[in-house]
Amino acid sequence: MTSELVNPVSLPPGPKGHFLFGTFGEYVRDPLGYLSQCAKEYGDIIYFPSVRFTGLRMYFLNHPDYIEEVLATKSYQFSKFRQGFGIIGQLLGNGIVTSEGDVWRHQRRLMQPAFHRERIAAYGNVMVAYTNRMLNRWQTGEIRDIHEDMMSLTLEIAAKTLFDADLAAEQAQELGDLLALSIHYFDQKSRSLVLTLLPETIPIPYNVRSRRIVQRLDAIIYDIIQQRRDNGEDKGDLLSMLLHAKYEDGSPMSDQQVRDEVMTLFLAGHDTTALAMTWTWYLLSQHPEVEAKLVEELRTVLDGREPTFTDLPRLHYTDMVVKEAMRLYSPVWGMARIANTDCEIGGYPIKSGNIILISQWVMHRDSRYFDKPEVFNPDRWADGLAHRLPTYAYFPFGGGPRVCIGKSFAQMEAVLLLATIAQKFRLTLAPGQEITPWPAFTLRPRQGIKMLLSERCPENSSVLPNYGAF
Repeated sequence: MTSELVNPVSLPPGPKGHFLFGTFGEYVRDPLGYLSQCAKEYGDIIYFPSVRFTGLRMYFLNHPDYIEEVLATKSYQFSKFRQGFGIIGQLLGNGIVTSEGDVWRHQRRLMQPAFHRERIAAYGNVMVAYTNRMLNRWQTGEIRDIHEDMMSLTLEIAAKTLFDADLAAEQAQELGDLLALSIHYFDQKSRSLVLTLLPETIPIPYNVRSRRIVQRLDAIIYDIIQQRRDNGEDKGDLLSMLLHAKYEDGSPMSDQQVRDEVMTLFLAGHDTTALAMTWTWYLLSQHPEVEAKLVEELRTVLDGREPTFTDLPRLHYTDMVVKEAMRLYSPVWGMARIANTDCEIGGYPIKSGNIILISQWVMHRDSRYFDKPEVFNPDRWADGLAHRLPTYAYFPFGGGPRVCIGKSFAQMEAVLLLATIAQKFRLTLAPGQEITPWPAFTLRPRQGIKMLLSERCPENSSVLPNYGAF
């Protein structure tokens, strides 16, 4: 029997939940809606009755100060909730996203130089070149799933910039498909109490299929690692850093650890930017006045030429469009931590082993910090809002010591991709679609997003050519 029955006064307010299953059913039916409603009803720290007999206590934090305690000021008292990763945990292994303690600190120090400003500036040319390569395949009047295109593009960019690997079209397609399938399997498990509670070692069909996905991804990644080991050349990229790194005792990093880091960056290094771009195109298609202002800035600053790293400081509105899209549709829509020690948040005791939930989706739409929070309005960022906000009212890349190592990489990539594409094409939402956010491991469009392509007139990119019915 849990202690909540003994001392309910020590618990914050929250929904009553089912006597046996807690709030599991309500949550899995609509995570975004349920968390949003609970925040409105119960306030800044909420207790969720958990599934009986699991011994887990869950708290949901909905205030920037409390979030800052968990992610920053008291981060040493919390760690990643790896039990919730499922198949994603198998993919990431002990990489930089999931590792803790000395292992994480060593890997972070080792990989940080790959994301220094000088390196990132050099990546910009690759990002624009690969985007143009994609645009050469686009045709006016064509309808494309922009989610698929953005995923493929950012995967190829990650492979080239971080690992100097030019993926063949078939290899990139298979890698992307397998990563996407792993997200589906993660979501399937997170919504099933049986799958959640059963150990991954039990050979039920779900676990068997999950292992096959991981095994096939392993084969692709290990092949990339082996080719580079056989070559022996230090190309100065992240993969070379990993392969030539030495631990304190002089031993090299194992293939397993290299694999974990490569897999982590393939998944995290392309997924968030691709999703940020996908939702940006969707929002722009719904707000032509924002798109017109974006295109005018691109015309003024770039005048038809390709964007570069040095243009970023002048692409103010382009950056605000991306920032606002990531406020409304943050690719990382929620996070979980587990308490390592007894502590206190908001005046309530948090015991070791308790789980803390945090949601960017909910926090970024809080009317206390954002005027008309449901409205897509990039101009809200024009007057220094980012500096006036509490730090953790807007945190699409997490925060504290474990803030996303690729934050600057992703921000630059999103602006450069948006500037490159928007100069040449207008994307219009194809009719007859229901666009539904799907809060899987990251926030994805459930059925993709199909867009109609219209090429812009080169002599005046703000005016569209006449394509008849299009």
